[in-house]
Amino acid sequence: MNNPSIVFDKLEIRAKSEQSNPALDRISIRDYIKEVEIGAFQVERDLTQRVKFNVVVEVSDSSSSSSDDVDDILSYDMIIEAIDEQLNFERLNLLETLADRVSEQILSHQQAIRVFIRIEKLDRIPGSLGVEIVRDCKNSKHDKDKSIITPSIVFIPNEIIQSNDLKDWLDAIAQYKKPTIICLENFFIPQKISLEIDSHHRIKLLAIEQAAWDLAGKDNRCVVVDTWTELDWSMKNNEVTVWAPSKMILDAVNKPSLKSEPLDLAIWLADEFNTDYIYHVGPECDYPNVQLISSPDFFK
Repeated sequence: MNNPSIVFDKLEIRAKSEQSNPALDRISIRDYIKEVEIGAFQVERDLTQRVKFNVVVEVSDSSSSSSDDVDDILSYDMIIEAIDEQLNFERLNLLETLADRVSEQILSHQQAIRVFIRIEKLDRIPGSLGVEIVRDCKNSKHDKDKSIITPSIVFIPNEIIQSNDLKDWLDAIAQYKKPTIICLENFFIPQKISLEIDSHHRIKLLAIEQAAWDLAGKDNRCVVVDTWTELDWSMKNNEVTVWAPSKMILDAVNKPSLKSEPLDLAIWLADEFNTDYIYHVGPECDYPNVQLISSPDFFK
């Protein structure tokens, strides 16, 4: 198929384009519409808009036609699941990013050879605007053998950050054999500031990021990360990973409460990774399901 756009055209037109080549089987979904919060502009935040998906997947030959077994094929449900899971993972700014992620998930299936995706916003202009992409399994970034990382979340309060024991803690975490993400408290915010709750929430997030960069300035082993991709890369490369939460929280589909305290955000991050390894450094912690660590020797 030399003209990728033909994949969304009528079947007879697509067939003509492949007269010189053996055609692959295809499965497709058409005009699948979801209410989505997506977009790079401020006017697109905190509201949903209709987004339409058209997906065609070319698949390798299999025994499905003779066995009539649904487990032998890449099913329609798997395409819809790929769309829904990527929409639920985090809020995105670009349709291009969404299309690329959906294609990667579809191409992780052994039978998927090539995928054509068209995504359109239906409410931005009188017509529609959108993107089309074509991806194949040869160029897919998906690693079928990729293991799922289950990190330890380590919350370090300000009293430890400002103490003479900080280096000992960082030395121990740097030598720890498990992937670890450091979460921090926010820098001081004057209590007398009268702000709308959303504004105060954003200021608190930025204050946590200030603390992250301050820690990186104190110890150059610390790497500040603010996206899922950076988190994944940093942990795989055994870096001392320090979380800057603003972007990930503001872009999240299931956001934590605006009244969340810094440790609540660390617990939210642990939930997103589906990990039970949540540790609080220091002398006391009254949160359930958070393990108190009083000595750096824990990480050795």
